[in-house]
Amino acid sequence: MHTDKNKVICVYPCLSVDNFFLTFVWVKINVMAKAILVLEDGRTFTGVSFGADGEAFGEMVFNTSMSGYQEILTDPSYAGQIVAMTYPLIGNYGTNADDVESRRPWVEGFVVREASRIASNFRSTASLQDYLKASNIVGIEHIDTRALVRHIRDKGAMRAGLSTTDLDPKSLLNKILATPEMQDRELASSVTVADNYNYPATADEKYHVVAYDFGVKTNSLREFAKFGCRVTVVPSETTAAEVLALQPDGIFLSNGPGDPASMTSVVTEIKKLAASQKPMFGICLGHQLIGEAFGGSTYKLKFGHRGGNQPIKDLTTGKIEITAHNHGFAVDADSLPADVEVTHVNLNDQTVAGLRHKTLPVFSVQYHPESAPGPHDSEYLFERFIDLMDK
Repeated sequence: MHTDKNKVICVYPCLSVDNFFLTFVWVKINVMAKAILVLEDGRTFTGVSFGADGEAFGEMVFNTSMSGYQEILTDPSYAGQIVAMTYPLIGNYGTNADDVESRRPWVEGFVVREASRIASNFRSTASLQDYLKASNIVGIEHIDTRALVRHIRDKGAMRAGLSTTDLDPKSLLNKILATPEMQDRELASSVTVADNYNYPATADEKYHVVAYDFGVKTNSLREFAKFGCRVTVVPSETTAAEVLALQPDGIFLSNGPGDPASMTSVVTEIKKLAASQKPMFGICLGHQLIGEAFGGSTYKLKFGHRGGNQPIKDLTTGKIEITAHNHGFAVDADSLPADVEVTHVNLNDQTVAGLRHKTLPVFSVQYHPESAPGPHDSEYLFERFIDLMDK
């Protein structure tokens, strides 16, 4: 890879067969625009632009999943963040219209070691590069993602900027320092729907669930639908009175982006819903909001949990499950009142991964049981919620 001020010339070795002898030759592939990634502390990475041209700013985080990049891109929990993939080759199966988890991609920028130039899958309709361009997402490849991730793990998640236009690290750093930090930032209102909508049951309809859209993923709705639930999805600022007027059998609090401590008005409505004794199930941001509604507090993790390989222990059964995570905040176990018990813990760092109220039909987990992308170990949680509605 050779560079000048604004362009990168990438050449790759290949094999040539001549009179039964294999020889290496160098073939020029492309002349591509340079891109830079600058972190809040000044650490700079120079690479190649892929995706849209422009600039992107957000919290720099990483995801350890080996696949599922399209689900990650379209997960609203990533609003306000630039995402780096730790797996070195991304994009080899392309993109399609079926694997999206919301109405559009939400990441601010995308960072990979190498973006595959080949999209090989019978379901693929566009390459990852074309998908990012169409979605106006700035991407960078050919940087040392191992060094980037080690830096974040050491120093913590921090603000960052990604640019294909301003290639002066000092200039980009000044822009980064003018952007908001993730702590105390409310983002659910920026990803939520404007109006209620219904998602029908695909099995015989037995229950009506109202789902708060703090950044809900489509696969959560699919899971409810296959268990015979009709789901009414409502905006994040919907009041408890408006939810109860819909006469739900249960209430679902979805995942989403931002700092739960900034959502005080939503927490007030959750308290009212809990007092109604309607069954309630929360995941990720919804879990954190339930923790705050019961009097607990939340705090920002150093670099968060993002990936499909987090080991969780269910303290109620003793079983271990491998789970999908995407969060940067956690509930403080010591802050929870006596009538709330911790039901799950993360075995990597012992953080709270699930809780339930001892007398009210309310429980939550810190991870993604809808498993998109990720393993299916946690699907039983939907069945637990169904059992609460049965009773």
